[in-house]
Formats: sequence, structure tokens, C-alpha cells
Amino acid sequence: MIVSALAFAIMSAGVKIAGARLPSVEIALVRGAVTLVLSWVALRRAGISPWGHDNRWLLVRGVLGFGGLHSYFYAVTVLPLAEATVIHFTNPLFVAIAAPFVLGERLGRAEMAGVALGLCGVLLVAQPAFVFGGPGVALSPLGVGVGLAGAVFGASAYIVVRKLRTEHPLVVVFHFPLLVVPLTLPLVVPVWVSPTPFEWLLLLGVGIVTQVGQLKMTEGIHLEPAARATAVSYVQIIFSFALGFALFGDIPTPLTWVGAALIALGTLIVATRRQPGADAKVVTAT
Repeated sequence: MIVSALAFAIMSAGVKIAGARLPSVEIALVRGAVTLVLSWVALRRAGISPWGHDNRWLLVRGVLGFGGLHSYFYAVTVLPLAEATVIHFTNPLFVAIAAPFVLGERLGRAEMAGVALGLCGVLLVAQPAFVFGGPGVALSPLGVGVGLAGAVFGASAYIVVRKLRTEHPLVVVFHFPLLVVPLTLPLVVPVWVSPTPFEWLLLLGVGIVTQVGQLKMTEGIHLEPAARATAVSYVQIIFSFALGFALFGDIPTPLTWVGAALIALGTLIVATRRQPGADAKVVTAT
């Protein structure tokens, strides 16, 4: 999950650069196309059937991924980035709430404390105006609603991936862009902007690191209880600090550093605590 978080942080930096001129739905389409091709090639080289066994849940995972991807992109376009980030990182809460009922995974007190610390850290990092106050900031109710819907979509997709532990990670990853690309194409046609050669290279890089992030995320969720695995994704915020400073000159505030420390502490608690019977589940799944 940590490798996945790093890959997604690099992806986000690439999307930010490309998004200075290209529409977000276009970036999502090209990203999906690249990961679709890479997944197909990897499956062929491994001699694995791309269609899997549990087609119903693979379809559900793809649809949820499509909803989460575009909801998040829309929220980023209509909300300040801080608010959109906070809303996006509420998805582990939805995982923690749903996992005991859907997956039968008990969430212990330590894990709940770790998730809570991580969420508090995210609030300090993003410092959203609707929590900390701010002059003249008015949030779009539609943007907040769509952002929360994206968090629910993302949490639901994590849970479905956990249910697909009998599927090869490459198969699960393949079915995400398999649905995202055709569903996104009609949205891109009216707003298409021809990328420059540099932007094509940038979009290709975004697709490659996305492939790494999706594959490692799927492997992590297969090996760890869903709530713990998704809580570790908080470390993506810390990677984003470093990339933001190196590429865009963003300097974190003191509250941001405090938030980063809380995120790291919460991640450590959640990642190191083992639930009774968790190891046995992993062995059975493999």
C-alpha cells in the first residue's frame, strides 16, 4: 500500500501539470487507455485469462471505479483543493463502517484510533475553510455532494477488491480501465484538446505510474483487511508534500507538519496491529 501511495502521489503531480491545459476527463481517458494496454500485455505475458471468474463483482468494481474517478475529478474542479482532499480521504471511514457488515472483518479499538488520528491529520494538512474558517469561502453544495459520493464509490471499490481475493490482481486491475475507457469516451469528445508531444509523454507517464499504483493497491488489499489497507493510503499525503515542494515550490505550514505527524502515527498503528485470525485469512485466500 505504501508503494501504491507513492505511485498515486506521482500520478497526481503529473495530472496537475497536464491539467494546466488539458481537460480532466481527457487525462482520465488517456490514463485509462494506457493502463488498459499495460494490463492486457501483462496478462498475456503471464498466461492469465483476462476475464476472471467472478464477472459480476469485476463489473461492479469497474463501475464503482468509474464513479469514484470522475466524482473526484469533478470535486477538484469546483471545490478548493484542500476541501476536495479532505472529502476524498474520508473513504477509509466508509470502509471501516461497511467492512464488518460486508466482509465480516472486525475493526479493533487500535485500528479505529489509527483511522481517527489519520483523519485528524488530513484535516490539519488540508486546513479546509469549512472547519478552520476563512474569509469569503463558499462551497458548492453540488461539489461537496459529488465529492462525498466519490469517497463512497472509492470505499465501495476497496471492499469489492477485498471480496475479489480469489482473482489475480492483474485481472482486477484490467477490469477497471476496461469499463472506464468506453464510459469516459462520450464525455471527452466534446472537449478534446490535442496534447503536445510533451503532454503525450506526460500522459503516458501518468498511465504507467497509475498501473503500478493500481496493482500494488490491489495486492495490498488482498493481503490485508480492507480498513487497515486503506488507512495506510494516508501516507500519500506525505509523499505529495515532498513532490509539491520539489516541483511546485509549495512550503508546508506548521499545522501541515503536525498533520503529517498524525497521519504517520495513525498509519503506523493501523499497519502494525494484527487482528485475531487475519493471518489465517491471508493463507486461506492464497
